[in-house]
Amino acid sequence: MNKANIKLDFNNVLTDFVGIHGISLDEIGEIGGKIDNAVRGMVEKAPQMAWRELPFNQDAVVAEILAYVAEKSPQIDSLVVLGIGGSALGPIALQQAIHSPFYNVSADLRRGLPQLFVLDNIDPTTMSDLFGMLNLEKTLFSVVSKSGATSETMSQFMIVKDMLEAKLGKDAAKNHIVCTTDAQNGNLIKIAQTEGYKTFIIPSGVGGRFSQLCPVGLIPAAFCGMDIALLLEGAADMDARCKNPDVLQNPAYAFAILHYLALKKGKNISVMMPYADSLKFMSDWYAQLWAESLGKRHDNDGNEVFVGQTPVKALGATDQHSQVQLYAQGPFDKIFVLMGVEDFGNNITIPKTYEDMPSLGFLGGHTMGKLLQTSQMATEYALSQAGRPNMTITMPVVNEYTMGQLFCMLELATAFAGELLNIDAFDQPGVEEGKNALYAYFGRPGYEEKKAEMAAQPTKNPKYIV
Repeated sequence: MNKANIKLDFNNVLTDFVGIHGISLDEIGEIGGKIDNAVRGMVEKAPQMAWRELPFNQDAVVAEILAYVAEKSPQIDSLVVLGIGGSALGPIALQQAIHSPFYNVSADLRRGLPQLFVLDNIDPTTMSDLFGMLNLEKTLFSVVSKSGATSETMSQFMIVKDMLEAKLGKDAAKNHIVCTTDAQNGNLIKIAQTEGYKTFIIPSGVGGRFSQLCPVGLIPAAFCGMDIALLLEGAADMDARCKNPDVLQNPAYAFAILHYLALKKGKNISVMMPYADSLKFMSDWYAQLWAESLGKRHDNDGNEVFVGQTPVKALGATDQHSQVQLYAQGPFDKIFVLMGVEDFGNNITIPKTYEDMPSLGFLGGHTMGKLLQTSQMATEYALSQAGRPNMTITMPVVNEYTMGQLFCMLELATAFAGELLNIDAFDQPGVEEGKNALYAYFGRPGYEEKKAEMAAQPTKNPKYIV
């Protein structure tokens, strides 16, 4: 197993490489006091960052998960995760990273492991199609909700519970449901205890978007044959690297500082562009982590600040042909994070055909991996020449160890960016208004006042519905 470290190269964010739209070392020095305060804040807010302890305090949890997987795996051919947000995005990102995108459709690629489906939305067509193809007798449903009040997830659970009990009977149905939730609070833990469902705990201080390294992400990873201990080991090693007091030698802090300064200079969009299909869904996971953590109306002192950087996802080389034109010649409002892989594990050599056609013949003899890596280098060069600040995360290989490092680095970077912005990176008050409106529309008890408030809003004019 390759345990090499991932690397962050931020040369191309600096003014020496991209000119006036970059960041100078002097600008970093000018916020030295703010950086020192952010370092202290990371210590003071430790109770809100219990996710940082996950690589170190889960030996018993890992053992319990592995024992449960060993017991249940021979009985199932499908695992369905019911979750939304971080409960879904993390497992999807890790599955895509470690396994082939064709894992679910190829028994040879699965090698006896169960198919993994993550039901992360409530589209009735998708749900009907999935439920219609599952063999319920051979399916395990993993229900993930810390609060136990997530309308999307709990509605899915209610449907699944009813479906299982109708098909298998109540006693048998409980063996097809596992719950991951809070230890004491919320509806799901009460339901699980009453119904007798196997339960795993999301620790206090671990929010959904920071939950990939607890049972939320470890359970589906273990069922799909991943080495979850190695995943945590990678995260632990990155955590150690991110205790370096020299912030420019600290991958997470450097990432956050450069994004913070870029935002202050009008770069209010952060584009993540991996050059590997295996890392495609890391951009989705990062988008939630960065947006939900850092997009805030108020700072910690109650001032209206309306801060945040919009995360945008792209995929190299695909989006060189759809987005890079904008990136290279559009507004100077973006900072770019490219992600590359040194060793893809597999490779394909391009045949030496059409050598009489110079515009094709030059490709012959090279590998597709080399072509993809060179495409990344070319985009990096083009962005830099256009004065667009960009940094590169390089994965020596994509495996559990390096993915553990990557999850940890980006989580720490997000928390540190929150400290620099003087906002709470661990709440999401902007999400609540939509939730409350949904509850009011459905007539949930306790939301009568919200329903009345909504009813008092101006009635839509039919003339403006076209």
